Amino acid sequence: MKQLQASELAQWLAQPGEPQPQLLDVREPWEVAIAKIPGSLDIPMRAILARYQELDRERPLVCICHHGARSMQVAYFLEREGFAQVFNLAGGIHAWSCDVDPACPTY
Repeated sequence: MKQLQASELAQWLAQPGEPQPQLLDVREPWEVAIAKIPGSLDIPMRAILARYQELDRERPLVCICHHGARSMQVAYFLEREGFAQVFNLAGGIHAWSCDVDPACPTY
């Protein structure tokens, strides 16, 4: 599992010729209602065990939470389940709001 900075994710998403990653937001629904990266799939951490089969094992996967701790745990789990290209968004949605998209609320 690799750490990915918010600015690196923004650059990746801005390159249409590159394979686009799956964005997996593992926060609770009330958190996602406050702030979200467009295009992310929302599966709360507590539901990952039951729903991780919904994810494409062939695509790169970026795990997202509030500050990066929960998403790191999910990323480690997904690697153990055979996902080869797993990234953790360092600093989570908070870093995204501060470093990339100031219109995305912080909480």
